[in-house]
Amino acid sequence: MTADRLKATLFLDERVSSVRGVSAARAAALQKLGINTVRDLLTHFPRRYIDLSAVATVAEAEIGKSFTISGTIHAIQLKRPKRIPLVEITLVDNTGTMMITCFRQPWLADQLHAGDAIAVSGKVEYNYGFKRMTNPFIEVLTDDSAGDGRIIPVHPATEKISTAWMRRFVANALEACTGLEDPLPLELRMRYRLYSRFCAFEAIHFPQSMDEFVQARRRLVFEELLLLELHLMQQGARARKNARAHAHVVDGPAQVSIRAALPFQLTGEQEQARAEILKVMAADAPANHMLLGDVGTGKTAVAAFALAAAADTGTQALMMAPTEVLATQYGQALGPLLDAAGVSWALLTGSTPAEERANILTRLASGDLSVLFGTHALLEPDVKPARCSLVIIDEQQRFGTDQRATLINKGDGAADVLSLTATPIPRSLALALYGDMTLSYIRQRPRNLAGTTTHVFGFEKRGDAYDIVRAELEAGHQAFVVCPLVGKPTPEAREEDDQEALTIDIETEGDFEEQENPDTHAALQEAEILRNKVFNGYTVAVLHGRMSSEDKAQTMDAFRAGDVDILVSTTVIEVGVDVPNATAMIIEDADRFGLAQLHQLRGRVGRGQHPGQLCLISRAKAQPALDRLAAMTRTEDGFELAEYDLSLRREGDILGNRQHGASILKLVNVIRDKAIIEEAHTQAAAIMAYDSELAEPEHKALALELARAFPQKAVKRSG
Repeated sequence: MTADRLKATLFLDERVSSVRGVSAARAAALQKLGINTVRDLLTHFPRRYIDLSAVATVAEAEIGKSFTISGTIHAIQLKRPKRIPLVEITLVDNTGTMMITCFRQPWLADQLHAGDAIAVSGKVEYNYGFKRMTNPFIEVLTDDSAGDGRIIPVHPATEKISTAWMRRFVANALEACTGLEDPLPLELRMRYRLYSRFCAFEAIHFPQSMDEFVQARRRLVFEELLLLELHLMQQGARARKNARAHAHVVDGPAQVSIRAALPFQLTGEQEQARAEILKVMAADAPANHMLLGDVGTGKTAVAAFALAAAADTGTQALMMAPTEVLATQYGQALGPLLDAAGVSWALLTGSTPAEERANILTRLASGDLSVLFGTHALLEPDVKPARCSLVIIDEQQRFGTDQRATLINKGDGAADVLSLTATPIPRSLALALYGDMTLSYIRQRPRNLAGTTTHVFGFEKRGDAYDIVRAELEAGHQAFVVCPLVGKPTPEAREEDDQEALTIDIETEGDFEEQENPDTHAALQEAEILRNKVFNGYTVAVLHGRMSSEDKAQTMDAFRAGDVDILVSTTVIEVGVDVPNATAMIIEDADRFGLAQLHQLRGRVGRGQHPGQLCLISRAKAQPALDRLAAMTRTEDGFELAEYDLSLRREGDILGNRQHGASILKLVNVIRDKAIIEEAHTQAAAIMAYDSELAEPEHKALALELARAFPQKAVKRSG
């Protein structure tokens, strides 16, 4: 690296005040935008562009669409109707007149003048006889920009630093960084036809054409993703470096017996997932595998073969569920299969009697017990398996990193890890979040599931939903009614309600409103209304997270046995509840739930021979909320819903800074950038296979960039 290239590269990490024109006061203003260094400034990308090579005339601008229009200010006026300041601008070009209204921006009256050439960009409306724009982006056109057809970047700015000043600062920073070193090897850039880093920075801030912007963004997205994938893979490799792996027996007698005991044949996708899981379990390195399966696709049946592999190897397996209801169902669904294969098993939860618990722990410590199902109770220090070689974590996103690490370390850090999730995560997002894990997908439900029809009703039409449920009850079936809250909010109860009602993960975070609306439905009150006023003559019971384990178990057993007709519940039934005779569900205040959670709840009905009916009831009037609910009526494919949900989010909301250092992903969109994510993952895997520590000369710059982006910390295996 030459002295000039070294100087330009090191300048990236200088304070932003080192940039020409950035005074101490301006540096303080930039800091409020999160810009502290030159690198921060160059990665403060434009949020949009005004393309003066593709401007429309006033006459060409269609009502209801967004356009960029250039013209001359004929008149400008500051008005204060109802004490709200607004600036009204009359813009003219050779084809007509457009009125521009800018609310709460009185300073524009001092900055703009009649005769100024400006470009405006926004949505065109029509009222009072004129085409209009309200609060559009406005750019004053100078002599060097008015007629050259250039593209003007619009950077996020503040009141103290305008977009024009931001452009000056970025241009000065680029000038000082000319020729900076590129962390991507030349061979890699040539293979994918990628811009150099400096050219990409220059083109994304000041593109000469929109195609140039596309190529610049493509290069920078690839870099962000390659760094993230390398970080995830190195993190996983270091965690497994000194682990004593178990190469599992995957063709033993328990495998054969489990298959023979299954009351159905595995689907093609289940068979493929089984083969992929057993392949990584048979390897001589610790496995870290995730099985992603839509609701009702039979992940638990596939997991049975992983348990059989541990038994055939003469080792033990722990399988943890987020709720006692789900853990109990392991025993009901998998217990008979393990019994048929001669594999010993037990169930450990918080409500397990002390004497039974002591017996289970003794058998586990001696190695006499092969499989232990359980809840968070498995995390207790006295749960000490003799030789644990497999840890299965169901609905793994519901457990914290430390909780997952605690369970994995029950196998002395050498256990294979199989994570299960019914939360639909598109492959592109899964690679970005879990790039160090191998993945299997099951999308298709077994043929014996009848499916569910979804209806959306406004609050005033809730009687139609009751009619649907009543018809199902009269046919001898059962129903769920789901409410956001346990009881009406009180200061004491609110925290407990929030914990139960909100599923905070990447798919649902941010979809909920505050839980303060007095009209929000609560399970306890709803059950009384349904029992006394709506469904007289039918048995109504309540299930929620504040009940004791014993009461919850008794209620669920009564519902499964058919002794309860309608189960009014919170989202405690979201995962793992399997009652084939339950064919109807009402979800109250459905707009308060995320799409992923609504889909999970829908999976509780239509699981048997009879089709399900889901009724979503909402008071929402806003179109975005109605559109989201309408998406539930169009498809039962959870992965399709997840992609739709992600497409509605702002780019910064998709991954979230709390995921794997994903704050470096400033440009990535997991829906639009699917192909780049796949390529970055493939390339990162190839680099790791060849040079896992990035010690080769061509990887030196990449190693330095990775170390800067992800400072090393102590690594825990977290699945």
